[in-house]
Amino acid sequence: MLVIYKADYQKITMGLLSYVPDLKETSRLTKEMEWYSQENNRQLFLWKSEETGDLAGVIGIEEDEEMVLLRHIAVNPSYREEGMAYRMLNALSKQCSPKRIVGTLETASILTKWQKA
Repeated sequence: MLVIYKADYQKITMGLLSYVPDLKETSRLTKEMEWYSQENNRQLFLWKSEETGDLAGVIGIEEDEEMVLLRHIAVNPSYREEGMAYRMLNALSKQCSPKRIVGTLETASILTKWQKA
C-alpha cells in the first residue's frame, strides 16, 4: 500500500532512496529530500508491505496537469524479485488516474517492463 511521506519517515525514506545509484552520497540524498519538500507538485510515497507491515519501497514523483513523472523508485533488497516495484506502480497508476506515468532516463526501463507485464 502506498503511504504519503511524512517527516516521521525521514530516516527510512533516506535509507530506501540510498539504493538509487545517484543518491548514495549523503549530501546529495539530503538535497534531494529537500527538493521534494519545496513544491506541492513533488511527492514521495513509501510502500508498506501488506505481508510484513514494513516500509520496503519508495517512489518519488513530480506531477503536472497531464502526467506524472516517475523520478525515483527503489525497493529494499530484501524484497526484490517479488514484484513489489510493479505493485507500487499499479497503486501509483490508480492513485494518479487518468494521468499517464512517464519516466526519466533512469526510470524509463522499469516503466517499460511494467507496462508490458
